[in-house]
Amino acid sequence: MDTTRNILSFSEALYHLILMMLTLGQGVHSMPVPTDVPMCTASETAQYRLTFSGKWTQAAFPKQYPVYRPPAQWSNLIGVTHSTDFHIWQRNEFASNGVREFAEKGEAWTLMKEVEAAGERIQSVYGIVSAPAVKGGTGQMKTEFEVFARHSYLSFLVRLVPSPDWFVGVESIDLCDGDQWKENVSLELFPYDAGTDSGFTFSSPNFETLPQDQITQITSSYPSHPANSFYYRRLKHLPPIAKVMLTKIKKTNQIISLLVEPTESNLLPTGNKIEDQLINTPLDCEVSVWSPWGLCKSKCGDSGVRHRTRYVIMHPANNGLACPLLEEERKCFPDHCL
Repeated sequence: MDTTRNILSFSEALYHLILMMLTLGQGVHSMPVPTDVPMCTASETAQYRLTFSGKWTQAAFPKQYPVYRPPAQWSNLIGVTHSTDFHIWQRNEFASNGVREFAEKGEAWTLMKEVEAAGERIQSVYGIVSAPAVKGGTGQMKTEFEVFARHSYLSFLVRLVPSPDWFVGVESIDLCDGDQWKENVSLELFPYDAGTDSGFTFSSPNFETLPQDQITQITSSYPSHPANSFYYRRLKHLPPIAKVMLTKIKKTNQIISLLVEPTESNLLPTGNKIEDQLINTPLDCEVSVWSPWGLCKSKCGDSGVRHRTRYVIMHPANNGLACPLLEEERKCFPDHCL
């Protein structure tokens, strides 16, 4: 409970800081920069509504699902509208210090400084996109933002809480199509590893990755260690852990960020609720290796039995494979019988 309050308090403070930066930086961000080969020729700006929906449920992701201290939830959303010559993050590239701090701790101050510097240096950033945290794995948040021809791309990140350095996000999605703005864009989101912490599970202690790895997508088989919270050997692909809808809207004079509390009526859009209930990822039972064989229990001259055991590491869920036998015995004859 305290952790959830802290996350929300931080995201509210960050939200107000971002609003102030947007107010003070309107003059810098709105200055178009000529390009040799413009990717978008739309004559007017466009406004969009971003709807982020968490799909991080215990049915879809039963392995080590975080239920308390803290439970599964989403950090605040941080993003930018930008041109082709800027990337807040890129798959198979190294995370910046700002992305590292956000992915590991949810702290966005360094990331905002990097964005601000890029906007002033090469005028590649048009605006900052933000929305407060969601205190649940299936909550929803909304925000509105503006784009124009020179800055028609959107990128953002949302951190998984708890996690070592895992996040979901969009990397340079172009909202322009020639001289027209796209009306609707829907994307399923999957987890990424920032490459800065080597923890395998949601609640792993800090374990710095040295040297730093590149940002990689987490799959049902990568990282291949069985202890990984997203490792499901029976799955070819992970189900989406979140979804984002980008909808073109009529222009208004104010761009706002909205927090929608995760209530029964808005946990997920009605069209997705039935679909999500059908996602039940099977979790097979996992057991330890066998212990050594025990001593032979028998009287001298008679055959006896010895036992070995193993224990359950992970109980099955969602029709996963049942646990095998946890104890075996075999015949034996006592050694050193007098």
